[in-house]
Amino acid sequence: MSHEDTPTPHPDGPHAKIVRMANQIGTFFLSKPHAEGVAGVAEHINKFWEPRMRRQFFAALDEGEAFLPIVREAAAGVRKPE
Repeated sequence: MSHEDTPTPHPDGPHAKIVRMANQIGTFFLSKPHAEGVAGVAEHINKFWEPRMRRQFFAALDEGEAFLPIVREAAAGVRKPE
């Protein structure tokens, strides 16, 4: 998938910033072998995103926001915030 194929979140949507950030991480990891890339996205989010951001991430997933497929797949490895 090229950068031009990156889904675009609604610019005024409540989750636009989280979607953009997650897709930037996903774009970086697209150059890795698939399994490594998926794990890398989840690891990055777990390591660097605070619980509030992860809550927003899961809310955006539930609402069907425009995440890259690698980000959607990585969500299974992201820790749910308490």
